[in-house]
Amino acid sequence: MALRVYRIPFSTNVERVALAAGHKGLEIEWVDVGPADRSPVEAVSGQSLVPVLLDGDEVVTDSPAIIALLEQRFPEPPLYPAGDARRAEVEIFIDWFNLVWKRPPNAIADELEQTEPDFARVAELSAEMRAALDRFEALLAGRDYLFGEFGAADCIAFPFLKYPVFGLPADDDEIFHRVLVDHMPLGDRFPRLRAWIRRVDEHPRA
Repeated sequence: MALRVYRIPFSTNVERVALAAGHKGLEIEWVDVGPADRSPVEAVSGQSLVPVLLDGDEVVTDSPAIIALLEQRFPEPPLYPAGDARRAEVEIFIDWFNLVWKRPPNAIADELEQTEPDFARVAELSAEMRAALDRFEALLAGRDYLFGEFGAADCIAFPFLKYPVFGLPADDDEIFHRVLVDHMPLGDRFPRLRAWIRRVDEHPRA
């Protein structure tokens, strides 16, 4: 029986799960929900965010938790490195990305939606996003993927970091995605990061 996952168009968090499931060759039954009416998501999970995975009677929210569940249930091919220490390093990166890296673009999007945005604050947050690019470039020194082999860290980061290379898809009017395009200029300074974005984009999605 296929795993069922609720999604909305252009969701970065949904693409994380699509990449993880595609890597494992899993079949996903996608349930498409309009962003303006998330009542089907709320009905099955008690909250409005996607993705939501239904696996029999089990309901799992939050993309990192879903990826961890896929790894537990379908360990091959792996998304986490072997060994407790190396897995912990990946988990620390995922926590940093979700709790630290994502804060500035979310805050910029919130600020730009205000009647009178604080553009000085936007500039400060934008500088934080640009500074973080050096960290990704450094992680890719001598590696094809963030932690060596393709894995969970790449699934977590790629859907957000791809925007400076690929821009906004047609019909994507999400302000958060516009922030990702406008506030992470790669120029010629980040050749490893740019190559990684194109490399990950070649991976299958479920």
